[in-house]
Amino acid sequence: MTASRIPARSTDRLAPWAFASFVEANTHDTAYRPPVVDGPVGPTIVRGHRELVNFASISFLDLERHLPVRQHFADGALAHGLSTSGSRMTQGICRPHQVLEETIARHTGKERAITFATGLLANIGFVHAMSSSAHFDAGIEVRNHDTVFVVDRDVHWSVWKGLEGLAYGRNVHAFRHNDASDLTRVLNRVHARKTVVIAESIYSADGTMGPIVEILDACERHGAVSMIDDANGFMVYGPENRPYAREAAAIRERADFVMVSLSKAIGLEGGALAGPAAAVDAFELLSGTSMFTAAIQPPTAYTAERTIGVLADNPGIVDDYLAHAARFRRQMHEAGTPTTPTDSYMLSVPIGSDAAALQMREWFVEDGYLVPVFSYPAVTRNQALLRLFPHAGHTEEQMEGFLRTLHAYRLRLGL
Repeated sequence: MTASRIPARSTDRLAPWAFASFVEANTHDTAYRPPVVDGPVGPTIVRGHRELVNFASISFLDLERHLPVRQHFADGALAHGLSTSGSRMTQGICRPHQVLEETIARHTGKERAITFATGLLANIGFVHAMSSSAHFDAGIEVRNHDTVFVVDRDVHWSVWKGLEGLAYGRNVHAFRHNDASDLTRVLNRVHARKTVVIAESIYSADGTMGPIVEILDACERHGAVSMIDDANGFMVYGPENRPYAREAAAIRERADFVMVSLSKAIGLEGGALAGPAAAVDAFELLSGTSMFTAAIQPPTAYTAERTIGVLADNPGIVDDYLAHAARFRRQMHEAGTPTTPTDSYMLSVPIGSDAAALQMREWFVEDGYLVPVFSYPAVTRNQALLRLFPHAGHTEEQMEGFLRTLHAYRLRLGL
């Protein structure tokens, strides 16, 4: 129903929530009213009947060039249907979910995995399962309200959402971003039998790579359980010839739990938690985000498992992409454009002024580019940045055109 069709009395009843004034005060329309996209999203995107070079796509490997993704999805739909038609607890899981979970467990080096409709639900479910208390029957109970979480302050919103109902300073503590020594400082003053440390491998906002080895060292010294959100690193990092190999090996061999996303390298939707078998089995009931909602669609699970297999068997797909992203970063530096110092495939360009960054976003669209901007409240006020995902399908011409355009904007704004 459009706003013009909502009865006046409904609008009056909503007045105390101040939604109307909130929307009216927003001068950057697209931040809250997403434009409509036509056709598939890839190295380019069609919005408002205009094709834009797309630096926003988190599905960045251009997998259609390497495997028949849509045909796999169609085959999965024909064989297993489009819907699970119920939660895991009421009907069970379909065969593609079982195969996918076994595949994820194998590739993360864990005993078992459980899939969720999104990575966000996996993170919220993990926090809930690790901190909940429940009594089902005599002897069937858990008492975990005394769990203490220690998290990198820049962990994803979904982790903070899961922690929302817990007492900060008692059940929740934060350490400085990517600072293992500060984690040690916090752990030294947290004396809890049940302590869980949560960090990310690759952080979405700035592309920084977490000091995973040092974080896991601190966890082991203090007897803390570790959970690594590897949403941005799954199936990208690992082999010794790639950046971050030491950290990726530590996640596989030493982290207690790992969360993975299917929306990045895999190019689909969904998430999973992998870890010790007994804990993952308990997550079926205790996470809430498994028991009380549907799982990912069967054809998505079917296609994801095949995609993981292709990436594992053909490492050149990711190797070529990482070389492509590194070359783009090098070209930016040669053009005098600084980026956040990191070796990840994500490129973050510090801008500073929120107003300048939002102005650049509008100019980019006018000139044929879709460039994500992270400004307040996504980051600290006036610490805005451009967050770019180079796409495997981007041509040299598209990337050079972007660099020239960005350079012109920086001159125009005096950056």
